[in-house]
Amino acid sequence: MVETLPLVFAAVLVAAIAIYVCLDGMDLGIGIVFLFAPREADRDLMMATIEPVWDGNETWLVLGAMVLFAGFPTALAALLPALYVPLMAMLFCLVLRGIAFEFRGHAERSRRLWNIIFSIASLGAALCQGLVLGTYVGGVIVPGQTDTFAFLSWFSIVTALGLAGGYALLGATWLVWRTAGSTQVFAREIAQPALLCVALFIGVVSVWTPVAQPLVAARWFSWPAIGYLAPVPVLTALAWFGVWRTLWRPRDHLPYMLAVALFMLGLIGLCVSIYPYAVPGHLTLWDAASRPATLALTGIGLLICLPVIGGYMVFSYWVFRGKVTSAKGY
Repeated sequence: MVETLPLVFAAVLVAAIAIYVCLDGMDLGIGIVFLFAPREADRDLMMATIEPVWDGNETWLVLGAMVLFAGFPTALAALLPALYVPLMAMLFCLVLRGIAFEFRGHAERSRRLWNIIFSIASLGAALCQGLVLGTYVGGVIVPGQTDTFAFLSWFSIVTALGLAGGYALLGATWLVWRTAGSTQVFAREIAQPALLCVALFIGVVSVWTPVAQPLVAARWFSWPAIGYLAPVPVLTALAWFGVWRTLWRPRDHLPYMLAVALFMLGLIGLCVSIYPYAVPGHLTLWDAASRPATLALTGIGLLICLPVIGGYMVFSYWVFRGKVTSAKGY
């Protein structure tokens, strides 16, 4: 039981991150492509597709932070010194984005200003999350010795740009699914460069990471691990090709589903690369975990909260399913 609890908490943390990326990444992506829409009516429709669910999507970010704080406090203490700046900037962008979302709906003369703020805040939040991810994966965090600006590295910057491109892809494919007419045509068109951007950065990061970190290279390219792990890059390539092939085809839900699969495969690759570490190269999950009694008590809280949060999410998306029209919304 003592050995299993950290693994359970790590699984919950990964699941919360995965759901957050797929859902809030989608509405952040809509913000990223927001200013490229040709008409104000298109932007109104884009907002309408996420209006009922966007704030609930961020619940998974809060849940993930809570699991990290309660389950792996030693890892959190090691990570925060290098991540204070991008995390605070991300929170500022998320707050500013929420303000812009609400004010834009009531503004008349200042609507263009709120459009710009909404888009910039969405891009800023995505870039900050990419900086956090790149710093974490890059192996520059050393407990007790990490500089405040360690997040400023070429690897983390490239990762940030790649994540922003991936979020733009999620947002565009969501619009393909949920809209019709000129807005859907715009979404299909903007999804193509976003998909090419994703392919570029997946390739760069996939080559850069094992070259820079021998432990990752050993994990992926040693035998027999390479036989077990080979399906991951193959499936990633197939998912990417699937998004490209389905963008202009009638089944509008497929591009978004395949884009989600693309992200999930990337997350699987990340987990394979860093397991069993909570802080890559330094603290394992068991080194960083809270005491068993703390994990057990927190686990009881999770057993209560997770069905409620999950049920709310499923119910919201079910109620507000289907296409959105400019005339009557959902």
